[in-house]
Amino acid sequence: MNVHIPTPLRSYTRKESVIEAGGGTVGEMLAEIERRYPGFRFRIIDEQDAIREHIKIFINGKPVNSLSAPLQAGDTIHIMCALSGG
Repeated sequence: MNVHIPTPLRSYTRKESVIEAGGGTVGEMLAEIERRYPGFRFRIIDEQDAIREHIKIFINGKPVNSLSAPLQAGDTIHIMCALSGG
């Protein structure tokens, strides 16, 4: 699977914009990414093991809200994050 990483999170993936990852669920995919890029998962998942409010994950263009959302080989995942400031 190709996982597209937004610019604000690329400092945690050694500037990689697209990462190859596997896993049967979104949670498993994030765990695999965490093994290669320690600290990345914490930017996506909060202390209650839920996707952070400002993070959106899309599988093949469809939004998902659960770490248990299933994945299949060949899926395209986009991680997006809202930016704020003043």
